Amino acid sequence: MGKSHQIKSTLTPREASHEIDKGALYVDLRQKDFSDHKIPDIPDIFILPLERLEKDWDKLPRDRYLILSDASGLKSRKALDFLKQKGFVKIAQMAGGFVEWERDGLPVREDINERLTGACACQLRPRDRQ
Repeated sequence: MGKSHQIKSTLTPREASHEIDKGALYVDLRQKDFSDHKIPDIPDIFILPLERLEKDWDKLPRDRYLILSDASGLKSRKALDFLKQKGFVKIAQMAGGFVEWERDGLPVREDINERLTGACACQLRPRDRQ
């Protein structure tokens, strides 16, 4: 990032993908059941479920541009504000979260053995395995 590069606090998935190509780190804030099933198909992802953020925030690298993503972009703002309070400056949230990443046709890796089942998003759970 050059001197004239302004760090935006919110990025579209395409902007996030461009920054990831330049070395930014994608931080997946989703619950483990979701990140085990589908994840962006990029070389470097840091998985830190939002419920563990307050305990494990210090494991995040301070020397990289961090892009925070949750499922739909609704909770990543809370993580962004929290990490800014902890002194992180090279940080942004991804608008629309993983849902928009996938909807925009960006690369996704899927593990069908971790597929979730349920009638609606609020009831998703791991499928029974045989």
